[in-house]
Amino acid sequence: MPDHLGRLQTVEAWEIVEGAPSPLGVTWVADNAAYNFALYSRHATAVTLLLYRSDDPRTPVFTYRFDPLVNKTGRIWHCWIPAAQAEGATLYGFRVDGPYQPTAGHRFDAQKILLDPFAPAVFFPPEYSRAAAERPGSTDGCAPLGVLPAADAAFDWGSDPRPRHTSDAIIYELHVRGFTARPNSGVSAARRGTFAGLIDKIPYLTELGVTIVELMPVHQYDPQEGNYWGYMTLHFFSPHHAYASGDARREFRDLVKAFHAAGIEVVMDVVYNHTSEGGEIGPTYSYRGIDNHSYYLLDDRGAYANDTGCGNVLRCAHPAVRAMILNSLRFWISEMHVDGFRFDLASIFTRNSDGTINLDDPPLISEISLVAAIGDVRTIAEAWDISSYQLGHSFPGLSWMQWNGKFRDDVRAFLKGDPGKVPDVMSRLYGSSDLFPDSGPDTYRPYQSVNFVTAHDGFCLYDLVAYNEKHNHANGHRNTDGSDDNRSWNCGWEGDDGAPEEVLALRRRQVKNFCCVLMLANGTPMFCAGDEFMHTQRGNNNPYNQDNDTTWLDWDRLERHRDVFRFFQRMIAFRKAHPSISRSHFWRNDVTWYGVDAEPDLAYDSRSLAYCLRGHRQHDVDLYVMINAYWADLPFTIQAGDAAEWRRVVDTSLPSPDDIVDPGAEALVETQQYTVGARSVVVLSRERRVG
Repeated sequence: MPDHLGRLQTVEAWEIVEGAPSPLGVTWVADNAAYNFALYSRHATAVTLLLYRSDDPRTPVFTYRFDPLVNKTGRIWHCWIPAAQAEGATLYGFRVDGPYQPTAGHRFDAQKILLDPFAPAVFFPPEYSRAAAERPGSTDGCAPLGVLPAADAAFDWGSDPRPRHTSDAIIYELHVRGFTARPNSGVSAARRGTFAGLIDKIPYLTELGVTIVELMPVHQYDPQEGNYWGYMTLHFFSPHHAYASGDARREFRDLVKAFHAAGIEVVMDVVYNHTSEGGEIGPTYSYRGIDNHSYYLLDDRGAYANDTGCGNVLRCAHPAVRAMILNSLRFWISEMHVDGFRFDLASIFTRNSDGTINLDDPPLISEISLVAAIGDVRTIAEAWDISSYQLGHSFPGLSWMQWNGKFRDDVRAFLKGDPGKVPDVMSRLYGSSDLFPDSGPDTYRPYQSVNFVTAHDGFCLYDLVAYNEKHNHANGHRNTDGSDDNRSWNCGWEGDDGAPEEVLALRRRQVKNFCCVLMLANGTPMFCAGDEFMHTQRGNNNPYNQDNDTTWLDWDRLERHRDVFRFFQRMIAFRKAHPSISRSHFWRNDVTWYGVDAEPDLAYDSRSLAYCLRGHRQHDVDLYVMINAYWADLPFTIQAGDAAEWRRVVDTSLPSPDDIVDPGAEALVETQQYTVGARSVVVLSRERRVG
């Protein structure tokens, strides 16, 4: 039995009769050949346990009605069931009765079969139905059920060396299914869209150079909800069943073990801020029917808060919810060996039980930080939601990394050619010390800034340079969904149909510019799977429900855009080879900022920037970077040393392979003045100088 929920270390005589209130969930007690069940519900008036065989998930083979005078301690209902009484059952669920008073926050319905939030795994019966869970009446035979623990074979982790990357950290966000779903992925039909399919692509990932894979949600989500991305979690203790051909838990472990052997960290995108039960008209699967008032954040009329935009908000300050989240994290750390978590809408964790915001000492953030420190794993926050923007030092997780939405917005606007962005881009390249200051009582480090231009949410990189407007009609919301603030530019032509060659060439250059700036910035870079070969979603910036070729990577584009892949690969290698770029501290006196001449041009109409980053403190070479976001060529005068000292590594205005050259093939810079092409980035290097 996994240790993530704890064990019954000792069994008291009365527990063999009454059950124990801890651990929550179901525990197999091998020495006694019995199951212990424990369920939190403060407001329930009656609880019934139902056991089923897998061949008949409608008719229970065993029923146990809890006696609150015997089977309840505090707010936890518990019972002890010897295996001999279980009649060969492998599945279980609960009926929970209590008041149905929506205005008071109570939505008990004894006709609904309920999934244990702490179940080891989820079983979906053949007649599983979300619609049945949404309407009044029974869900017998069509509700998701918990799986009773079994004595399965131990997983052989071997030595499992767990990688940890610092200045060479490159985060690559991908969707398990979308990465290999197409036949042209090179993955066999049986393994496409699965954890096993990702293992088959490890050689590609290592060739590209990524060192951290951030998996979009892999928690078990509702297969009938219509959310392809996976951000509508049903259950927090099991991998999504459709990402495996057999035992999902074992296949996920195989994936992690294989990634570790290749030196790649595995970070999970986790959604502990809401569930797939949605709002008032949503289904009753589990939390709503067990104790709606405890699990969800409600207003004084019992209506669901919706700061997540998904219909409900978990009541993250409540002890029961915190216990569920923390035990889930412990499970994925100890049992599945993951290396970190990216917390979707992590700002929700600062909500008090009444919905007010606590930025001083929210208990869940402190508790997650402790679990992460003990497990030695990363914590990455998306520090905003519909009602609260906490990016940077406002977010109370002092040691957490954070998705830097300001980096995305400022770099997009600057390279697009918007005015007034030079000072902002200087801050982003430097490591965003305005957001993550290293002075004052709380000291931040630049690597806490996860720098990105694209993520799953919004335009992919090619679409960022191919569309001015979103094209989300396929999502079924009349193009009203998805952000209208994209800071995109189509390079003079909307979409691909009929686009002139000069427009297509400019798009390639802009893609390389974005890659270049991302890889040159202090902090931790992240980009989306497929950006490296210009994957397109045809202008859809919110394809959350598009389980089709809109989101599935088209691997034919890798061959068509091999030069772009090469540029990404070489820029990643360049960043790794130069630890002076990504540091544990800010560049400070090692950087000098310039413009086309000696002083940086901070005027509103300026669209150019240069800087020299000296590498001697990091035992590295010096770098000279010139960025021209203007629509005409600009002559830059090299301000640091003589031209003959410098060698050209990158010039995005040049065709491949001269756009970025391999080590040893750098071109000599012949004159002090270097003309940087319109909308281009140039990087020079020279041997280390001291002083």
